[in-house]
Amino acid sequence: MAKLTVRDLHVRGKRVLVRVDFNVPVEERDGKIVISDDTRIRESLPTINWLREQGAKTILMSHFGRPKGKRIEKYSLRPIGDYLHDLINQPVIFSYDTIGKIPEEIIAHMRDGGIALLENLRFQPEEEANDPHFAEALAKLADFYVNDAFGAAHRAHASTVGVTRFIAKSAMGFLMEKELKYLHEELDHPSKPFLVIMGGAKVSDKIGVLKALIEKADTILIGGAMANTFFKALGIPIGASRVELDKIDLANELMQLAKKRHVKFVLPLDAIIAQEIRAGAPSRKSGRLSRENGIPEGWQNLDAGPETVALFTAEIAMAKMILWNGPLGVFEIPDFAKGTFATARALAQSNATTIIGGGDSVTAVKQAGVADKMTFISTGGGASLELLEGKELPGVAALTEK
Repeated sequence: MAKLTVRDLHVRGKRVLVRVDFNVPVEERDGKIVISDDTRIRESLPTINWLREQGAKTILMSHFGRPKGKRIEKYSLRPIGDYLHDLINQPVIFSYDTIGKIPEEIIAHMRDGGIALLENLRFQPEEEANDPHFAEALAKLADFYVNDAFGAAHRAHASTVGVTRFIAKSAMGFLMEKELKYLHEELDHPSKPFLVIMGGAKVSDKIGVLKALIEKADTILIGGAMANTFFKALGIPIGASRVELDKIDLANELMQLAKKRHVKFVLPLDAIIAQEIRAGAPSRKSGRLSRENGIPEGWQNLDAGPETVALFTAEIAMAKMILWNGPLGVFEIPDFAKGTFATARALAQSNATTIIGGGDSVTAVKQAGVADKMTFISTGGGASLELLEGKELPGVAALTEK
């Protein structure tokens, strides 16, 4: 790996500015903000704890929600700081400002091994604009910079890119290193047979990824609403199912490309269909899907059917490496979650290296209760897709070369 890692920095007694991704899902309960999934916070702990043990003065910064450059109380990082305090059993000093006198004074009085958290970066419009004056003011707070926010590495913002221009050394944290190891290094030379499971709502979100993976995969399984566009391209009736009509030519092109590369390209054999997307809506199994027997008028494809699940499970059992991105149905509704959860359980039982590529697939493996059985779960949605597509991530490119 050509970039510096946090291990390459001599941090004792130094101020280290760390970009983390604390943009976690929250809900309000009894007037209090409660974190509903703390994965991103927990995944940043190896870097935070290493810096504490090495005697650094650690200054954390993150964005949270979309306050659009305004100070909005419900998007304050204060509750996240309190939560981190409980996790690491050490005080986390909170700075109500991101730059300027308040954080400068807090940092000046910090002890070695201490931790501070700056207020939400997105309270400042200069953050997303990658404003050089704001980036320089952030850099002024520290001796070194560490980026451990993989989920924000595809964005060229002041805290991910701009700040590196004003600081002597910029390195990646342990989470960033792990994400690049699995989503970049391992998948550049995947163990064979290499199986890709691609689901979710839209083909358009995954075009670049599919094209890149067709070059490497042995088998690609397609599920979710994106399968409808491929069905349509093959002349299989899809009823009232969600479809991207402007992507039918592209679906044909992807299938032709897979054929040319001798990649097995597998669509669902059957589906669980209903007339409405809601809990308790009457649903049934479709027959074997074909031009003669598609999804009837007024009905929608909402989950993978039992024949599809059996086929996908058999393919999973044969693979040595598996990448999964995107659910196979509307899994948020239990009636249409069977296909997605069965796939998650099949991955848990396989002997393959299993990589979950961010987004809804992460929620799915957690809800299926098998997250601990996966080799690697990415914390990035958009960032993981861009990396899989072969794009360079601005937040990684900006770091200091080894």
